[in-house]
Amino acid sequence: RIADFQEVLGEPTVALTKLRELCFSGIPFDGGLRCLCWKILLNYLPLEKALWSSLLKKQRDLYSQFLKEMIIQPGIAKANLGVSREDVTLEDHPLNPNPDSRWNTYFKDNEVLLQIDKDVRRLYPDMAFFQRPTDYPCLLILDPQNEFETLRRRVEQTTLKSQTVARNRSGVTNVSSPLKTTPSSLSEYEVLPNGCEAHWEVVERILFIYAKLNPGIAYVQGMNEIVGPLYYTFATDPNSEWKEHAEADTFFCFTNLMAEIRDNFIKSLDDSQCGITYKMEKMYSTLKEKDVELYLKLQEQNIKPQFFAFRWLTLLLSQEFLLPDVIRIWDSLFADDKRFDFLLLVCCAMLTLIRDQLLEGDFTLNMRLLQDYPISDVHLILKKAKELQDSK
Repeated sequence: RIADFQEVLGEPTVALTKLRELCFSGIPFDGGLRCLCWKILLNYLPLEKALWSSLLKKQRDLYSQFLKEMIIQPGIAKANLGVSREDVTLEDHPLNPNPDSRWNTYFKDNEVLLQIDKDVRRLYPDMAFFQRPTDYPCLLILDPQNEFETLRRRVEQTTLKSQTVARNRSGVTNVSSPLKTTPSSLSEYEVLPNGCEAHWEVVERILFIYAKLNPGIAYVQGMNEIVGPLYYTFATDPNSEWKEHAEADTFFCFTNLMAEIRDNFIKSLDDSQCGITYKMEKMYSTLKEKDVELYLKLQEQNIKPQFFAFRWLTLLLSQEFLLPDVIRIWDSLFADDKRFDFLLLVCCAMLTLIRDQLLEGDFTLNMRLLQDYPISDVHLILKKAKELQDSK
């Protein structure tokens, strides 16, 4: 299988259909194949290999520009604003009512930042990875010469209560999966020495810049669960040249992925053709087609897809399984040329695989099964989903 991948990726122009077929059945971890395939499937890398190095340089430079404008500049501005009492009041001050005031923007950003911070610190608490220091801390920001304010310092100094900003999507976090145990207090995290930063801080930066560049959607809880597996995959790339740029590459792949699924996060679109309600109904109608008995049982018990499928679909199943299994499911989802139609079949497969228990269970029992899905073998689930796909 590795040879098959190498053959397709070795051509001057990658044959996308062939690559999709290979990736659909799972991508081997060896040699950074997955990182490369995901970048192509998420439209970050073009199919012509000759364009790769210039595109990567351009995008990574652009990302450095974002860091300078959105993280370093406010950090400097804040330090400079405090230099002399007189200048501050002349030019700008924290109570300036003008909406264009730099301080006003700074405080608004802090609201978003606090919510991101709360969520990224909890990413995959069953794995040490996100708490560990990265091999490639962001030198632009952590350069001891400059003493810029890092986002973590900014959060620590912000007295705003984060309760004011919980922009939650109904249902996304209503039931947390037992796989995700949350440390009881943030003080349990060791503070890394100066000049180091943990992987979760990198994820925080990616989400903060995304929120700044996309004010229409900004940051919504749950996005951290989408960026986590992408960043983990790129930051563990065996090829150090790629690994070094995991932050910038993750940012652009995440932005491209969000362009396809962002409607799930926008509450006002819930009931439109592109919104999440429509997708949940489509999932139920697919189930009705494939297993009418099970469909009727769920209807009879008034088990609405909102109770469980909301999280499955919005977060691409990233909260239902352990990270390596989520990554395997995503190989198939990213390879799906109809873009996430296969996700509906995976959800139907998950239901049909526990149909006997569901048919016997009462409402309470069934809700428990659906909100804490009992089968952990994702290969079995994907195989079943493929059968459903082929039985059309």
